[in-house]
Amino acid sequence: MDAPLRACKNAGNHHWGSPMRRISILFAALLSTAAIAAEPAKPANEPDPRIKTQLEELEYEYKVDSDGDYQLTFAVEGKDKRSQLVFVRSPVQTFGEHTVREIWSPGYKSKDKDFPAEVANRLLVATNVSKLGAWAKQDEYAVFVVKLRADASTKELDDAIDAAVRSADEMEAELTPGKDDL
Repeated sequence: MDAPLRACKNAGNHHWGSPMRRISILFAALLSTAAIAAEPAKPANEPDPRIKTQLEELEYEYKVDSDGDYQLTFAVEGKDKRSQLVFVRSPVQTFGEHTVREIWSPGYKSKDKDFPAEVANRLLVATNVSKLGAWAKQDEYAVFVVKLRADASTKELDDAIDAAVRSADEMEAELTPGKDDL
């Protein structure tokens, strides 16, 4: 436990050498910053063509929203003839060596920014027993989120979409009986 603290205490004890060496290091840092800034940035709302290919392979109908995400609506099997909205997010996130994509499906909309305690607790219990995915709060919405490898196979993407759709629709039916708004 003490090692990170010692590393922080000693962080200012680096020897950078002569003034000429310090100038060289500073110049190299400035050049690399300029090179990074010169690279064209990918627009945040550009849809990921890999997802388009996979959704077409699955023969799913979709539209691309203003964020560049793929929006799909599925009929949910059952006696009530329900439907469920799901988003396959185009942006990917990285953590260390992991690169993941998110699949979102809303399952609850609160009247306020804060969820009632019983709803929040129900979502925590559902997250605990979920095999794939978890509940997250997005403004006034409870959204079921599945994170999968950005380079997941078409079958893995299909499974993730299915998990999100089923989980969100079941929760919507439980928390708002008789409604099918999401």
